[in-house]
Amino acid sequence: MNDRAVLVHITGRVQGVSFRAWAQREARRLGLNGWVRNERDGSVTALISGPEEAVASMLEACWQGPPGAHVGSVVPEPADPAAAGFNITG
Repeated sequence: MNDRAVLVHITGRVQGVSFRAWAQREARRLGLNGWVRNERDGSVTALISGPEEAVASMLEACWQGPPGAHVGSVVPEPADPAAAGFNITG
């Protein structure tokens, strides 16, 4: 099974709706590594790393997000793999 890592930028109403905590739970459930953080412009950035199928599932889930989120875009770009664990970094 091939591993994949992406840096994903998520826009819309994604702050103030527990998006980071949701992303952490979802990533851990899928066995992914990486991190998630809020950005000053109101967006969220996440590094998602792990089995390709799990990364694809996480990217698809990001379009939905937690209750209260209204996602406008999910833009992934290739990245270097993350260390173990999935953390909220900011």
